Order: sequence, then structure tokens, then C-alpha cells
Amino acid sequence: MNDTRDTTGNPAPLGLLGFGLTTVLLNLHNAGFFELNAMILAMGICYGGIAQVIAGIMEWKKGNTFATTAFISYGLFWLSLVAMILMTKLGWATASNDKAMAAYLFMWGLFTLVMFIGTLRLHVAGQIVFGSLTILFFLLAYSDYANASSGFKHFTGWEGIFCGFSAIYTGLAQVLNELYGKVILPLGSVK
Repeated sequence: MNDTRDTTGNPAPLGLLGFGLTTVLLNLHNAGFFELNAMILAMGICYGGIAQVIAGIMEWKKGNTFATTAFISYGLFWLSLVAMILMTKLGWATASNDKAMAAYLFMWGLFTLVMFIGTLRLHVAGQIVFGSLTILFFLLAYSDYANASSGFKHFTGWEGIFCGFSAIYTGLAQVLNELYGKVILPLGSVK
């Protein structure tokens, strides 16, 4: 008899932590704590980008379409964001103007809104992550489209920090709950 049980680990915490840590760091910049720098770009490539794509591929292997779509998509979001910055710095492309960035961020907001609808079948923690990310993308899109004040941009950064920490919490909750075999950090079940 062939045993086909899935004995692989849960890749979701890797994806959530890659997304969350990178999101917090970028939004510390957006909130005005420091300039955009190599640390943010490196996190965008390595942990926000590559680690999420790896987590998405692992979720595909487990047959989890939602997590595959989310992690690979947001991993490629981070890689595309860094690519836009680097392509401009290297002189390979013209910098995206505010309207183009607003369109880019708005489309990510629409995608995230639909993904948020999917979280209504998951846990409350996932709803908070995707709900706050939807708001973040639309705030960022508006900020670029309207050439918003630095105060609005800083507010948006704080919302992004909240979003990132909600993903960190969700990832760490999954790690600790699995490790201890009981609820250490609740995720909030959907009834």
C-alpha cells in the first residue's frame, strides 16, 4: 500500500513573515523614519520576493490554490517594485511617474480586495492581513495619484506598519501553535 500522506511542513509562516517584515520596513520609510535604502531593496528581493515565491511553490505542492496565488503574486510584487527602482537607477527605463505608480498600486489593490474575499473562509487574522493590505494599496495609489501631502504619506506608512505586523503575528502564531500543539497566539476561527 502506498502512503500518500503530506508530511511536509507548513510554508505559510515563511510567506507571511517574508511579506510582513518587508512591509514593516518599507512602511517605516513611508512613515518618514528613514530614506529608501539598500536594506529595503535587499529585503524586497530576498525575503519579500524570493522567500514568498518559494513559499508559494511549496503551497502549490500542497494543493493550496489561495496561498499559492497569494505568496507567488506578492513575492513578484516585491520583485517588480525593486526592479522598477533599480531599472530607473541603472538607466534601463524611464522612472514611473505618479499616475503610472497610482495605476500599478490600484491594480494591486483590486487584486488584494478579491483575495480578501477569499479570507472570509479562513481565520480572522488572515482577514486582518488582507483587509489592511487592501486599504494600504488604495491609500498608496491615492497618495501617488493626488500627489498627497507628506502627512498623508506618513499616515499611509503607519497603516502599512500595522498591516506588516498583522502578517508577522499571523506567521508567528502558526509557528508557535504548531510547535506547542495548542493555541499560543489565536488566529480567530471563522464560524
